[in-house]
Amino acid sequence: MPAAARYIIMICCTFFLAACEDDLRGTTETDPTIPSVVREAEEDCTRQGGTWGTRGSQLFTCYLPASDANQSCQVASDCESVCLARSRTCAPVTPFLGCHEILTESGTRATRCLN
Repeated sequence: MPAAARYIIMICCTFFLAACEDDLRGTTETDPTIPSVVREAEEDCTRQGGTWGTRGSQLFTCYLPASDANQSCQVASDCESVCLARSRTCAPVTPFLGCHEILTESGTRATRCLN
């Protein structure tokens, strides 16, 4: 491939990647269509040390760090969030969305899906 063609492809890729910025960053601060209650919830989340983001395509969620993140666990009540069965550690955030193998209160494995 000639050098000029490689150069043109590189420039096109650069512009393409620059256009792929994160659509969620700063959404509530700059988008006037977001209701004030959502902005207030985001501010409250940030004050608590949480991370504000979407789950699915439209629902906003506050992901709070769990106080016992990554600590060893044997049963569900050992954790603020959930006890992960594979690592036998507490989940790092709450809510811990998705489908995961967890340990129940009796210490048995179960699959839990939280969306």
